[in-house]
Amino acid sequence: TVARMLEREDFKQRWQSQNPISIHEFLYPLIQGYDSVVLEADVELGGTDQKFNLLVGRELQKQQGQPPQCLVLMPLLEGTDGVKKMSKSLGNYIGITEPPGEMYGKLMSITDELMLRYYELLSHISLDDLEKLKKGIRAGEVHPKEAKETLALEIVERYRGRDAAVEARDEFKKIFKEKGLPEDIPSVELSLSEKDASETPGDGPAWLPRILRDHGLTRSTSEAIRLIKQGGVKVNDEKVNDAGTSLSPGEYIIRVGKRRFLKAVIKR
Repeated sequence: TVARMLEREDFKQRWQSQNPISIHEFLYPLIQGYDSVVLEADVELGGTDQKFNLLVGRELQKQQGQPPQCLVLMPLLEGTDGVKKMSKSLGNYIGITEPPGEMYGKLMSITDELMLRYYELLSHISLDDLEKLKKGIRAGEVHPKEAKETLALEIVERYRGRDAAVEARDEFKKIFKEKGLPEDIPSVELSLSEKDASETPGDGPAWLPRILRDHGLTRSTSEAIRLIKQGGVKVNDEKVNDAGTSLSPGEYIIRVGKRRFLKAVIKR
């Protein structure tokens, strides 16, 4: 019934505020719920965001004379922003195929509050031990950063192995605690001709946004330009804000954000 559909929280809010609800939005839970009837499902698994749709399936099963399915709902994992669910399209994700150092660095960048949520959903820690950890942090007996290091090590080890996880941890400490550089910075050598040196910005191989794009530090030239203008790019530890910058012959350490590095050797 329409009344039943309006029990869904976002439908209810939009109805009360007189915002439109499309017909296809009403039909979607109905069609998804009918899957349970066709499959004669006994149990259905889903995220908590699917609760309403799965409950519709139970109702349809009752109407068809079937015993209603049991639901097993799992909480959604928040992304690194701590607000929205983790999603690649939202850019708040930690990819399990990412380099170990990237995974470790992203985990170390989350808030202390989100760290405890990740412990609950991602680690193998028992609920009793998690409660002890929370109390220890509140009492000042456990430093949140140490707890975060333990979590990051566990998660990276699960997907990339112990050796890679330890290496990622040591690399992170070297960069952020000792202000050092990674051991394995990728290196590129660029050769400039006289013509290259005289070209306008954006045309030559030493144009900084082009270097960032061509060597995997950004996905596109537009992203490179945006990061430069936002102050997210350093050359030899100096922030670069001019997207028209071209590098002259010499050796450079280029850093994008906190964890992406490139050594560029430019020769004439």
